[in-house]
Amino acid sequence: MKLNLIRHTSLQIASGICYGHSDIDVAVSFEQELASVKNTVANAAFDAIYSSPLQRCTKLANGLSGALNKGAALMDGRLKELHFGDWEMQAWDDIPREIFDIWAHNYAEISPPNGETFSQLQQRGLSFLGDMLQQHPNGNIAVVTHGGMIRALVAHALEMPLKKLFRMTIDYGSVTQLQFGESVPKVNYVNRHHANN
Repeated sequence: MKLNLIRHTSLQIASGICYGHSDIDVAVSFEQELASVKNTVANAAFDAIYSSPLQRCTKLANGLSGALNKGAALMDGRLKELHFGDWEMQAWDDIPREIFDIWAHNYAEISPPNGETFSQLQQRGLSFLGDMLQQHPNGNIAVVTHGGMIRALVAHALEMPLKKLFRMTIDYGSVTQLQFGESVPKVNYVNRHHANN
C-alpha cells in the first residue's frame, strides 16, 4: 500500500502563533496552492482520499477529490494535528519559557497543559494506518493532513525517535509517500512539490 501524505496549504494566521486542533482557515493564495498540489499528484491514480476534518485540510482534500473524480474525501479525526491544549492560539513568545523548555526537551512524552504528547499523536496515526492496511492492502491512498502527523508517520516507517521529528522539512502543499505491506516500510520520497522532481 502506498500512503501519499499531503500537507495542507498555507494558512490565514499571523506568524508565531501556536495552533494544532484549532480550525484555522487557508490563506488567500489557496487557489494557486491547490493548482500546484494538483500538478504534483496529476499522474496519481488514488483509490481513495482521506482527510483531517479541520478546514485547512478538507478544502484541499475536496479540491483534489473533485479534480481526480474520486467523490468526497473521507474525514478521519485521527489525522488531526497535535492538540496543544491551553497553548492553542497563544503566541509562542507568551508561553512561559521554563514550561516550554521542559516540553520542547521531551515532547514525545510530555504534553502541553490539557493537550497531548507526540507519542499520542503517533498512536492515532498508527491506528489510522492499521485500518488502511486492512481496507486497502494494495491501494494508493491520498491523505491530507498536518506536518506533525506526516513527521510522526515517517518516524514510524524509519523507526526513528520522535525526538528527531523536526529534522524533517515538510512544506505546505508538499507530498510525502510511504509504502507499507512488504517486510519493511519504505519512504519513497519526502516533501515533493512537482511531479517532475
